[in-house]
Amino acid sequence: MNQNEFMQIVSPFKDKLFRMAKRLLVSTEEAEDATQEVLVKLWNKNEALDEYNSVEAMAMTMTKNYCLDQLKSKRASNLKIVHNNYTDREASLQQKVEDSDTWRWVEKIMHELPEQQKLIVQMRDIEEMEFEEIGTVLEMNETAIRVALSRARKTIREKMTKTHNYGIG
Repeated sequence: MNQNEFMQIVSPFKDKLFRMAKRLLVSTEEAEDATQEVLVKLWNKNEALDEYNSVEAMAMTMTKNYCLDQLKSKRASNLKIVHNNYTDREASLQQKVEDSDTWRWVEKIMHELPEQQKLIVQMRDIEEMEFEEIGTVLEMNETAIRVALSRARKTIREKMTKTHNYGIG
């Protein structure tokens, strides 16, 4: 396999690898390093890539594992998922402040979720991956993913409701 063929295979999903790494590692530089490491590993396996059903799923799994290894070795307790892509172009200043506050609360709540639930929420709700893809990346069956996602969403919803209804009643 030559370089052009390899790039045709990895180009459609290399940004997705970076976004996953960025979500897990927070630092842009570390995410770039992680993405580069995974792409180098893929290049080293370039002759065997045709044997895989989904190179993208394998690359996502490699990225997840690499990032988790980095977190374990450097700062295991500092896993943080950041979502800053939300913007409402026609919102008033007050609405923007409220939205920003709400996202901070969601981030804080997500930070408290078990690691597996964080990853599932990240992949499903933020990356918009299908359950089958998530199952391949996390090596879980789809039913377990749906249950974990439901529990994570329920936890987020309950804590947000409790936060917003504080002092009312």
